[in-house]
Amino acid sequence: MDYNSYLEVENIARIDTFRRHRTGIMEAILAEGKEPEAVMRIAEAQCGASGRVLITRLSDEVITRFKETYPEERLIFSQFQRTLVLTDGITKQPSTGGRVAILTAGTADINVAEEAKMTVEELGCETLAIYDIGVAGLSRLLSQVEHVKTNNPDVIIVAAGREGTLPTVVSGLFDVPVIGVPVSTGYGAGGRGEAALFSMLQSCSPLCVVNIDAGFVAGALAARMANNVAKVRNQKIIHNT
Repeated sequence: MDYNSYLEVENIARIDTFRRHRTGIMEAILAEGKEPEAVMRIAEAQCGASGRVLITRLSDEVITRFKETYPEERLIFSQFQRTLVLTDGITKQPSTGGRVAILTAGTADINVAEEAKMTVEELGCETLAIYDIGVAGLSRLLSQVEHVKTNNPDVIIVAAGREGTLPTVVSGLFDVPVIGVPVSTGYGAGGRGEAALFSMLQSCSPLCVVNIDAGFVAGALAARMANNVAKVRNQKIIHNT
């Protein structure tokens, strides 16, 4: 194993270019907390090394910088433009055969869910996204159960704020692993995602729980699980033929 396989970007970053080969999960760029110029330099270097780079938690200023710097065909934005994939225009998204469903309780949870969705897709999985189906209107979720089952996901990611109930309900409806993502929506006692986190940790139906707003972590974990399932599924197909 080459422990020196990283790319230095001036004096601001050392990009772990070997991470995907070592762990199956690429290194992404967290834009939050970085100067816009630093984000741009790191993104350009990483894209040059790998052909594609995922950038999360974009500010309005950074979004503007990317749009002014690169042609539209090299930029793939999430629904509300808080997550971005910068491409070299040549390197295609991988395809592994893994399948992941991403659900949200409310519209306010979509940014976190989209971060997870784009992470999953950059790791080669197909996705099914269904948003705003929280338990306050349970019929919205129940009307989508067959749709989700028909798509045969290997893993389901559920992003929910406020009281964070949806992942528990979903875990009780489907026979695949569920990853709960508490979202920092809600206010008052237990606000900022804390009530959602504790609710998911106390779930009476088994599920995995990541940190508050950790869309990338949920996506990376889901893709790793789904890709392992896909490997077994593909081996069975080859063996049967």
